[in-house]
Amino acid sequence: MKQLLIVDDDQALASILGRRLTRHGFECRLIHDASDVLLVAREFRPSHILLDMKLAEANGLSLIVPLRNLLPKVIMVLLTGYASIATAVEAIRLGADNYLAKPVDTQTLLAALDMDTHFHPLQEDEIDDSPLTPKRLEWEHIQQVLNVNQGNVSATARQLGMHRRTLQRKLLKKPVSENGYLK
Repeated sequence: MKQLLIVDDDQALASILGRRLTRHGFECRLIHDASDVLLVAREFRPSHILLDMKLAEANGLSLIVPLRNLLPKVIMVLLTGYASIATAVEAIRLGADNYLAKPVDTQTLLAALDMDTHFHPLQEDEIDDSPLTPKRLEWEHIQQVLNVNQGNVSATARQLGMHRRTLQRKLLKKPVSENGYLK
Protein backbone atom coordinates (compact mmCIF):
# COMPACT_ATOMS: atom_id res chain seq x y z
CA MET A 1 0.00 0.00 0.00
CA LYS A 2 1.25 3.48 -0.86
CA GLN A 3 1.61 5.84 2.09
CA LEU A 4 0.46 9.43 1.64
CA LEU A 5 1.13 12.33 3.97
CA ILE A 6 -1.42 15.14 3.48
CA VAL A 7 -0.24 18.49 4.86
CA ASP A 8 -3.04 21.06 4.85
CA ASP A 9 -4.28 23.46 7.53
CA ASP A 10 -7.83 23.19 6.13
CA GLN A 11 -8.92 20.18 8.17
CA ALA A 12 -12.14 19.60 6.22
CA LEU A 13 -10.34 19.57 2.85
CA ALA A 14 -7.57 17.33 4.20
CA SER A 15 -10.18 14.85 5.47
CA ILE A 16 -11.98 14.83 2.11
CA LEU A 17 -8.70 14.27 0.25
CA GLY A 18 -7.76 11.52 2.70
CA ARG A 19 -11.06 9.69 2.19
CA ARG A 20 -10.87 10.04 -1.60
CA LEU A 21 -7.32 8.75 -1.83
CA THR A 22 -7.86 5.93 0.68
CA ARG A 23 -10.43 4.53 -1.77
CA HIS A 24 -7.64 4.52 -4.40
CA GLY A 25 -5.18 2.46 -2.39
CA PHE A 26 -3.36 5.04 -0.25
CA GLU A 27 -2.81 4.80 3.48
CA CYS A 28 -3.26 8.46 4.47
CA ARG A 29 -1.99 10.43 7.43
CA LEU A 30 -3.16 14.05 7.88
CA ILE A 31 -1.17 16.93 9.36
CA HIS A 32 -2.58 20.41 9.92
CA ASP A 33 0.36 22.15 11.57
CA ALA A 34 3.58 22.91 9.66
CA SER A 35 5.70 22.49 12.79
CA ASP A 36 4.84 18.77 12.96
CA VAL A 37 5.53 17.91 9.32
CA LEU A 38 9.16 16.80 9.54
CA LEU A 39 8.63 14.77 12.71
CA VAL A 40 5.64 12.90 11.29
CA ALA A 41 7.38 12.42 7.92
CA ARG A 42 10.38 10.90 9.70
CA GLU A 43 8.14 8.46 11.62
CA PHE A 44 5.58 7.67 8.87
CA ARG A 45 8.08 7.47 5.93
CA PRO A 46 5.48 8.27 3.22
CA SER A 47 5.96 7.35 -0.42
CA HIS A 48 3.86 10.39 -1.44
CA ILE A 49 3.24 13.86 0.01
CA LEU A 50 0.47 16.35 -0.75
CA LEU A 51 1.66 19.70 0.56
CA ASP A 52 -0.49 22.83 0.76
CA MET A 53 1.37 26.02 -0.11
CA LYS A 54 -0.35 28.22 2.47
CA LEU A 55 -0.25 26.72 5.96
CA ALA A 56 -1.56 29.24 8.53
CA GLU A 57 1.55 31.31 9.27
CA ALA A 58 3.92 29.00 7.34
CA ASN A 59 4.61 28.60 3.65
CA GLY A 60 4.62 25.10 2.17
CA LEU A 61 7.41 26.11 -0.21
CA SER A 62 9.76 26.34 2.78
CA LEU A 63 9.06 22.67 3.60
CA ILE A 64 9.94 21.26 0.18
CA VAL A 65 13.74 21.20 0.61
CA PRO A 66 13.77 19.68 4.14
CA LEU A 67 11.21 17.06 3.09
CA ARG A 68 13.19 16.25 -0.06
CA ASN A 69 16.38 15.93 2.03
CA LEU A 70 14.61 13.63 4.50
CA LEU A 71 12.81 11.56 1.84
CA PRO A 72 14.73 11.86 -1.46
CA LYS A 73 12.50 9.40 -3.37
CA VAL A 74 9.13 10.70 -2.15
CA ILE A 75 6.66 11.91 -4.79
CA MET A 76 5.73 15.42 -3.67
CA VAL A 77 2.82 17.44 -5.04
CA LEU A 78 2.25 21.05 -4.00
CA LEU A 79 -1.41 22.14 -3.80
CA THR A 80 -2.41 25.78 -3.77
CA GLY A 81 -5.45 27.99 -3.94
CA TYR A 82 -3.14 30.82 -5.09
CA ALA A 83 -1.75 29.36 -8.30
CA SER A 84 0.69 31.33 -10.40
CA ILE A 85 3.38 30.46 -12.87
CA ALA A 86 6.04 31.98 -10.60
CA THR A 87 5.13 29.77 -7.63
CA ALA A 88 4.84 26.71 -9.89
CA VAL A 89 8.35 27.28 -11.18
CA GLU A 90 9.67 27.91 -7.67
CA ALA A 91 8.02 24.74 -6.30
CA ILE A 92 9.51 22.58 -9.05
CA ARG A 93 12.90 24.27 -8.67
CA LEU A 94 12.88 23.53 -4.93
CA GLY A 95 12.11 19.84 -5.52
CA ALA A 96 8.35 19.32 -5.82
CA ASP A 97 7.41 16.79 -8.49
CA ASN A 98 4.16 18.47 -9.42
CA TYR A 99 2.04 21.55 -8.74
CA LEU A 100 -1.75 21.67 -8.75
CA ALA A 101 -4.26 24.47 -8.25
CA LYS A 102 -7.21 23.98 -5.88
CA PRO A 103 -9.90 22.87 -6.27
CA VAL A 104 -8.56 19.65 -7.72
CA ASP A 105 -10.56 16.63 -8.82
CA THR A 106 -9.61 13.09 -7.87
CA GLN A 107 -8.43 12.05 -11.36
CA THR A 108 -6.08 15.03 -11.65
CA LEU A 109 -4.73 14.31 -8.19
CA LEU A 110 -4.18 10.62 -8.96
CA ALA A 111 -2.42 11.53 -12.22
CA ALA A 112 -0.09 13.89 -10.33
CA LEU A 113 0.68 11.24 -7.73
CA ASP A 114 1.34 8.57 -10.38
CA MET A 115 4.78 9.76 -11.50
CA ASP A 116 5.20 6.94 -14.05
CA THR A 117 2.66 8.63 -16.32
CA HIS A 118 4.42 11.96 -16.76
CA PHE A 119 7.77 12.20 -15.00
CA HIS A 120 10.98 11.08 -16.63
CA PRO A 121 14.10 12.51 -14.97
CA LEU A 122 16.52 14.12 -17.37
CA GLN A 123 20.16 13.24 -17.51
CA GLU A 124 22.47 16.14 -16.69
CA ASP A 125 23.61 16.52 -20.32
CA GLU A 126 19.94 16.83 -21.45
CA ILE A 127 19.14 19.85 -19.25
CA ASP A 128 18.87 23.20 -21.03
CA ASP A 129 20.06 25.96 -18.69
CA SER A 130 18.79 28.85 -20.81
CA PRO A 131 15.96 30.78 -19.12
CA LEU A 132 12.46 30.45 -20.52
CA THR A 133 10.65 33.51 -21.76
CA PRO A 134 7.47 34.43 -19.86
CA LYS A 135 5.36 33.43 -22.88
CA ARG A 136 7.11 30.08 -23.11
CA LEU A 137 6.71 29.52 -19.37
CA GLU A 138 2.98 30.26 -19.62
CA TRP A 139 2.72 27.90 -22.60
CA GLU A 140 4.46 25.09 -20.66
CA HIS A 141 2.15 25.58 -17.66
CA ILE A 142 -0.94 25.54 -19.87
CA GLN A 143 0.28 22.38 -21.60
CA GLN A 144 0.88 20.66 -18.26
CA VAL A 145 -2.62 21.49 -16.99
CA LEU A 146 -4.12 20.51 -20.35
CA ASN A 147 -2.28 17.17 -20.17
CA VAL A 148 -3.57 16.51 -16.64
CA ASN A 149 -7.10 17.26 -17.88
CA GLN A 150 -6.60 14.84 -20.80
CA GLY A 151 -7.00 17.55 -23.43
CA ASN A 152 -10.28 18.92 -22.04
CA VAL A 153 -10.08 22.66 -22.82
CA SER A 154 -13.09 23.61 -20.68
CA ALA A 155 -11.76 21.82 -17.58
CA THR A 156 -8.30 23.31 -18.17
CA ALA A 157 -9.74 26.83 -18.49
CA ARG A 158 -11.66 26.38 -15.22
CA GLN A 159 -8.55 25.12 -13.44
CA LEU A 160 -6.47 28.03 -14.76
CA GLY A 161 -9.20 30.55 -13.92
CA MET A 162 -9.61 31.88 -17.44
CA HIS A 163 -12.34 31.95 -20.05
CA ARG A 164 -12.38 28.98 -22.43
CA ARG A 165 -12.07 31.21 -25.53
CA THR A 166 -9.06 32.98 -24.03
CA LEU A 167 -7.40 29.63 -23.46
CA GLN A 168 -8.18 28.53 -27.01
CA ARG A 169 -6.55 31.71 -28.37
CA LYS A 170 -3.46 31.10 -26.22
CA LEU A 171 -3.24 27.52 -27.47
CA LEU A 172 -3.19 28.74 -31.06
CA LYS A 173 -0.16 30.97 -30.36
CA LYS A 174 2.88 28.75 -29.98
CA PRO A 175 5.77 30.68 -28.38
CA VAL A 176 8.97 30.83 -30.41
CA SER A 177 12.57 31.32 -29.40
CA GLU A 178 14.73 34.24 -30.48
CA ASN A 179 15.82 32.37 -33.66
CA GLY A 180 12.21 31.93 -34.82
CA TYR A 181 11.84 28.21 -34.17
CA LEU A 182 9.48 26.62 -31.69
CA LYS A 183 11.51 26.08 -28.60
